[in-house]
Amino acid sequence: MNKAFTRESENDDDEEPEAVAPLVVGQKNYITPGGYARLKAELDRLVDKERPEVVGIVSWAAGNGDRSENGDYIYGKKRLREIDRRIRFLVKRLDLTEVVDPAGRDSDQVFFGATVTIANQRGKTRKVSIVGIDETDTTRGYISWISPMARALLKARAGDTVTLVTPAGPEEIEILDVRYEPLASANDS
Repeated sequence: MNKAFTRESENDDDEEPEAVAPLVVGQKNYITPGGYARLKAELDRLVDKERPEVVGIVSWAAGNGDRSENGDYIYGKKRLREIDRRIRFLVKRLDLTEVVDPAGRDSDQVFFGATVTIANQRGKTRKVSIVGIDETDTTRGYISWISPMARALLKARAGDTVTLVTPAGPEEIEILDVRYEPLASANDS
């Protein structure tokens, strides 16, 4: 059969699902204002800039004739599927978001958006900020509010000791300080 009459599959084998933590069923996607702005900016960039550019390339390449050996067409279509998949993901994620602004909160109790200074049993101190699933960055100390550490810390107060269950066994963590401050964006380093 001539390749001109074959239909391209919408779901090729090379497509992979989004590698992002799933949301808790029935829960909102809590996110800080900075995290929401980053997701919205990515969506806007994909819809307003990248997708139209790739559509233009694919359209131009399709007009060049034989599509079976046309690299611009083949790779353009693949990139278009990737962009569309990411757009669908972002739209769904943003539909479920609830922006929680921790700035201005004055409490020594740990809630979403808190930056907590903790010390383990060996005396090693560390700062962690409790953020949304889509904002998690352990290298910067940003942990998801559904992570085991965040769940152990939530609702505790400065001066409390909480138990964190780890693969190596339970670990006692002392909460030294709780602050609510604006978080640095992904572009600030």
